[in-house]
Amino acid sequence: MSKITIAIDGYSSCGKSTLAKALASKLGYAYVDSGAMYRCVTLYALRKGVIKDHSFQESDIVRLLDEIHLTFQFNPNTKSSETFLNGENVEKEIRQMIVSENVSKVSAIHDVRVKMIAIQRKLGKNKGIVMDGRDIGTNVFPFAELKLFMTADTDIRTQRRFDELSSKGQHISFNDVKSNLIYRDHEDTHRKENPLTQAEDAIVLDNSELTREQQLEFVMKLITDLTLSVN
Repeated sequence: MSKITIAIDGYSSCGKSTLAKALASKLGYAYVDSGAMYRCVTLYALRKGVIKDHSFQESDIVRLLDEIHLTFQFNPNTKSSETFLNGENVEKEIRQMIVSENVSKVSAIHDVRVKMIAIQRKLGKNKGIVMDGRDIGTNVFPFAELKLFMTADTDIRTQRRFDELSSKGQHISFNDVKSNLIYRDHEDTHRKENPLTQAEDAIVLDNSELTREQQLEFVMKLITDLTLSVN
């Protein structure tokens, strides 16, 4: 079976990363969480004190870019790819709410997107990759053989995110989580630089009522049909 590029876009907490990881594992493909890359930039800016009270100067963020080096390493124990910032495993830290509250604005900065997209395209040049994010099918890999656009009911997404944070010991109210999701949806779809939009040739996957197994089965059938038609 020829290797393909799989681009997964969609709203926050739709399970994009969960599905992407499962597909990568099933197919033996590389997996890249593009959102984690923007979260790393945000985390670094927070650590440097550039972001204060949810505000910052874009020039200060851009100034930090040359100091940021990102890598992804496979963890055999968890059987998943983990994100490293300047050699440090920050997979857990970049998922904190303080990062979530600032990442949409950081990811809207032109120079930030240019650097991250260049890295993403380099990682995917040989195909055999699954990447999820906001503009993967529309901008990073516009010629990807399979594009998915994931969505789900807002309350269901909120509950998923709430449960995830709670399991990691972060105690935040359901309403605060929901407000953050709605805010991020607005920022992601209205930003000037490569906003979240559905690619014309993307297949919509509303997983509001689907289990992880059902989602994986659905997409694997798409991949089988696609590769059969190509070969």
